[in-house]
Amino acid sequence: MVFDCPIWLKAKANIILFVMADVRRTTVLLVRRDGQVALAADGQVSLGDTILKTSARKLRRLQDGRVLAGFAGSTADAFSLLSHFEKKLEEYGGNLKRASVELARAWRTDKMLRQLEALLIVTDQQDSFLISGQGDVIEPDDGLIGIGSGGAYALAAARALMRSTNLSATEIAEASLKIAGEICIYTNSHIIVETL
Repeated sequence: MVFDCPIWLKAKANIILFVMADVRRTTVLLVRRDGQVALAADGQVSLGDTILKTSARKLRRLQDGRVLAGFAGSTADAFSLLSHFEKKLEEYGGNLKRASVELARAWRTDKMLRQLEALLIVTDQQDSFLISGQGDVIEPDDGLIGIGSGGAYALAAARALMRSTNLSATEIAEASLKIAGEICIYTNSHIIVETL
């Protein structure tokens, strides 16, 4: 079958964009409390209205376990960005802030990296950042960051639990993701939590 019609090319591009947009459904939440940092993610990977996987790992330990990273977005893009971030960490001696700023700068200015569609949360014992392809390196005021389709729900739940309970960072992260999973159809209850 030969498709050299411009209308098909436009339709093909729309289908590719639709598929790429729908693979990004996820929820990742960072909670920092009383010297503990918890990074949690659900395990669901969706394509449109179909669940492709329920136990995906969206969190990574870097720098011999001293740095945690979580991602939302295109999986291949996120892995590529994590690889670049790990190189920046090595280049700057494990300095999370410097590595984050340098990744964001490269992500925004490099022709190839600029095409990558994902968001990263990175954290160590002292600092936490949200990194985007727009050159953003955002440090939260309240020790909470939520990304992905269920990120806002998890973030709202975490803020409420921080203000009204004495739960640990891990307990808040787990409870918040469970609440997000009750609201967001792209978030499931297969929750993985990594702590520092």
